[in-house]
Amino acid sequence: MSLPVQAQEALASFELARGWEQRARLLMQWGDRLEPLSEAEKVEANRVHGCESLVWLVAEHVDGLWQFKASSDARLLRGLLALLLVRVQGLTREALAGLDLREWFTQLGLERQLSPSRSNGLHAVLLRMAELASNR
Repeated sequence: MSLPVQAQEALASFELARGWEQRARLLMQWGDRLEPLSEAEKVEANRVHGCESLVWLVAEHVDGLWQFKASSDARLLRGLLALLLVRVQGLTREALAGLDLREWFTQLGLERQLSPSRSNGLHAVLLRMAELASNR
């Protein structure tokens, strides 16, 4: 399966990073790129449960493909969300359901940084994406 352009960019930038400090800096930079959510979007209906931090997810179905926006109160998690979003933007419902999250973060060299709670939180976000997609 081919990667979206932004996902390829993410992969290229993380492949160049040496060590956790550089990856952490990159993660923060990717998090800063997230499109901010409006206060109207930061409502309980858009909250993702199963995350220790506050996470909001907004989905839009455009021409049969999914576009997502997400945000969190935690800076590191915003970076992880940004990397998740570049991987899933424009996928079909089927492709979304079949995505291997661990493989994606392993490719980025971030799997060791995913504590069980962060990993569970990201899986909760992915499950919510699939849930939103299946309701359409």
